[in-house]
Amino acid sequence: MTVHGFELLRDQTVAEINSQARIYRHVKTGARLLSLENDDENKVFAIAFATPPSDDTGVAHIMEHSVLGGSRKYPLKDPFKELLKGSLQTFLNAFTAPDKTMYPVASQNLHDFYNLVGVYLDAVFQPLLAPETFQQQGWHYEIDSMNGPLSYKGVVFNEMKGQYSSPDTLIAKYAVESLFPDTIYRHDSGGDPRAIPGLTYEQFRDFHRRYYHPANAYICFYGDDHSDERLRILDDYLSNFDPLPPAPPIPLQPRLNEPRSLTYDYDAGQDTASARKAYLAVNWLLHDITDVETSLALEILAHSLVGTPASPLRKALIDSGLGEDLIRGGFDDGRRQAVFSTGLKGITVADADKVERLILDTLARLTGAGIDRNMILASLNTIEFRLREQNSGGYPRGLMQIMAAVQVWMYGGDPLSAIAFESPLNSIKKAFSANPRYFESLMQAYLLANMHRTRVLLKPDADVRRRMDAEEQQRLSAARVAMSNAEVKSVIENVQRLHQVQNTPDSPEALAAIPSLTLADLDKQIKRIPLHVDTAGGVTTLYHDLFTNGILYLDVGFNLRSLPQQYLPYAGLFGKLWLGMGTKTMDFVRLSQAIGQKTGGIGPVTYAGTHRDGTTNTSWLFLRGKSTTVQAQALLDILLDVLLGTHLDNRERLRQIVLAEKAGLEAALLPRGHGMIYSRLRSRFSEADWLNEQISGISYLFFVRRLAERIEHDWPSVLADLQAVQQVLVNRDAMIANVTIDQTGYAEIAPRLSAFISAIPARGPASAVWQPELARIWEGLTIPTQVNYVGKAARLYDLGYRLHGSAAVIVNYLHTNWMWERVRVQGGAYGGFCVFDDLSGVLGYLSYRDPNLVRTLQTYDEAPGYLRTIDLTQQDLTRAIIGAIGRMDAYELPDARGYTSMLRYLTGTTDEIRQRLRDEILSTGVGDFRAFADVLDGVARHGIVAILGSEQAIAAANKELGNKLYVTKAL
Repeated sequence: MTVHGFELLRDQTVAEINSQARIYRHVKTGARLLSLENDDENKVFAIAFATPPSDDTGVAHIMEHSVLGGSRKYPLKDPFKELLKGSLQTFLNAFTAPDKTMYPVASQNLHDFYNLVGVYLDAVFQPLLAPETFQQQGWHYEIDSMNGPLSYKGVVFNEMKGQYSSPDTLIAKYAVESLFPDTIYRHDSGGDPRAIPGLTYEQFRDFHRRYYHPANAYICFYGDDHSDERLRILDDYLSNFDPLPPAPPIPLQPRLNEPRSLTYDYDAGQDTASARKAYLAVNWLLHDITDVETSLALEILAHSLVGTPASPLRKALIDSGLGEDLIRGGFDDGRRQAVFSTGLKGITVADADKVERLILDTLARLTGAGIDRNMILASLNTIEFRLREQNSGGYPRGLMQIMAAVQVWMYGGDPLSAIAFESPLNSIKKAFSANPRYFESLMQAYLLANMHRTRVLLKPDADVRRRMDAEEQQRLSAARVAMSNAEVKSVIENVQRLHQVQNTPDSPEALAAIPSLTLADLDKQIKRIPLHVDTAGGVTTLYHDLFTNGILYLDVGFNLRSLPQQYLPYAGLFGKLWLGMGTKTMDFVRLSQAIGQKTGGIGPVTYAGTHRDGTTNTSWLFLRGKSTTVQAQALLDILLDVLLGTHLDNRERLRQIVLAEKAGLEAALLPRGHGMIYSRLRSRFSEADWLNEQISGISYLFFVRRLAERIEHDWPSVLADLQAVQQVLVNRDAMIANVTIDQTGYAEIAPRLSAFISAIPARGPASAVWQPELARIWEGLTIPTQVNYVGKAARLYDLGYRLHGSAAVIVNYLHTNWMWERVRVQGGAYGGFCVFDDLSGVLGYLSYRDPNLVRTLQTYDEAPGYLRTIDLTQQDLTRAIIGAIGRMDAYELPDARGYTSMLRYLTGTTDEIRQRLRDEILSTGVGDFRAFADVLDGVARHGIVAILGSEQAIAAANKELGNKLYVTKAL
């Protein structure tokens, strides 16, 4: 029996995710469908294709960008952008993995959800794939005159230049390549910038014909919509195709007979005086991931070994003093066979052998003597809690389940085995109970006795950037010399044609084809979060009555306003010290184990924001913990222990934490470059943002570097600072508590929480006086990179602007139109953003992995003219309003809802204010756009600039800008 062209292969309840799972096969084409029905209103659809790369040209990645660039039913230049502008989507993106490409969407609104599904189905199966799309998203030659220089341009090309500028990315890439020398995984599915220009348009088109077919598709639905409609929608698309054979299975990597060692260089910048800039990774090829029980067991083992500061392999590496921090690694099941990697960053090349030997010796010692049972129990509890909580953070829960299922399904495994975790988890528990050396036996079999092992050393080299630039110029010069005058003229004409396509707006008919909601579909009322303001132990306690499936979410905050200014940077570090230094009753190993065994985790968070009154700020350091209600007392006991009994006088442990913090901040400069410069810019305008920069931005990085030196050379003063901060911060009179749980759970925990709070010493209210430096300077921050991050910002309230909800609509429109078209599409940057914080009033323009500098700044300054001249249709306006409402109503899980409500309380953002802003968003008109252009004129005239880029690029830009930039070395 078939329903809408599908035959049902399996029908099973998956209690772990409260879903009815049905697996179907489309009879005509062979397409596979996993349908998960449950009561989750945040509905998710995803379609994935096996897309194995055969080279490093990044064809799978370029295709991912390009199929969303217009289709037969939706012949726009960029339907993806139109959906971003005018949908209530809670997720809208695409992923290129090492061997697959996935296109997921999500929405809480059923009509909106099916609109998104329809656009995505047409995009992947019927894309236009115009030559201009390939050139824009992938690569093309750029030249503006017969005698002008030739260059490469393309969104993916520049995205991957940014990726290849990061040593953390490179060490991971080389580790994988070393383990898979004979399979597709030796290739970079994202694309190597040196190889991307080798991809032809014909190869690009052929890749789609070969892999983007229903026979090669894995389709998933999740949520509270009905399966019958899912099948009908899919059959409408799939029935247009004839059957084809699917992509062949990915072969297993043949086993190496002996370990291998490889060495690579990376761009460490001109200053290589510090010899501690090398990376060393030791890597193992493990098992076929369709064996989900082994995957879960090895994940638990890896967590025991390196997952926490107390983990014995991690601790041995850090205690050795050979490096600054662990490399990113651990257990990775993102390919046909899983891998395990570990090692150190910030080592000397001469110590590489010592690091490798230490890893192998530690594994041998642990296999013989055994891993501390408390460590294994902590890892078991941590991963079990994670599985049961299903906390997907900012991602929809359904997407996490779909990604897990497809990961196994695509290799011929059972997709439900990846989400029905009870059976493998119970099997592992039984095996461990019967054999206390169960995990040691795994370590012996999969690590120590496994000769499929590699060592990868990444060495700093000040000449790498020069060589790479020279090689690129050589390739360009060779291409230019090989061109006849007619061919050069053809390239120029092609660039002009591409620019013309980029500058030509979509027709009204094409835009009208994109399905959209109407304003009548939008809820006129804000979404409210339950908030009860209570008092426990004399401290303000916020309580949110939300269903959490028996989990307590508790935030304990301490007011940073009590800290004298000279101690403020410590606030970015102190939460980590509370959890990482150990206490009077437990050393940091036992503390880490206790947190893992008895709670769902504890983590530090800082927050600083401008109050709605515009004259004050609210700034806090939180410890955010979670546990089952049964574990609640243990959570409170641990929190009390770390707050009152932290050992601050362990110099060596502090050095380890500070060096790891330094390494993490430096590693974040490239992937989070736009966020770093936005923080830097905002710090020039408000006290709260100045504080954020002190405790989490580039200023904090500079502080951490100085602190590392002081620990070595001036330990008494460092210890005195830490003790002073501890004395001031832990104060019941400068404290708040935030609880998210249902009413029954709160009634149970409230007396315990009150007792916990009463045990915190009351030192009296305190309010330090700060004198922030808000110098409005232009900055150039140099790092070794092939791309740039360019920002410009101003505080609109200083320019006379008064907040109106229409700003959310206009900023959204600028982001998805002007910035997208000019910075990404035409400029070739991976991202262009317009962002506005309505608390501080700071509006910023930002670019991400940008090949340009001055040109991008010019684009920012032209934004007011764009707002004045756009022909804004009612449809454009409606979509912009819908997009703004979608962001206002972003989907949040219970812990995030409780935290959001607390921040609104602290900043004075009442429901009345939120409703007023929503009303103003819904009533936004064309006149608001024109008026906002006048405000943006002030940003163009008075805004300040911050740039993160290479020394050479910033020097050239500074010359063009009249030496306005104050240049500082960031890395």
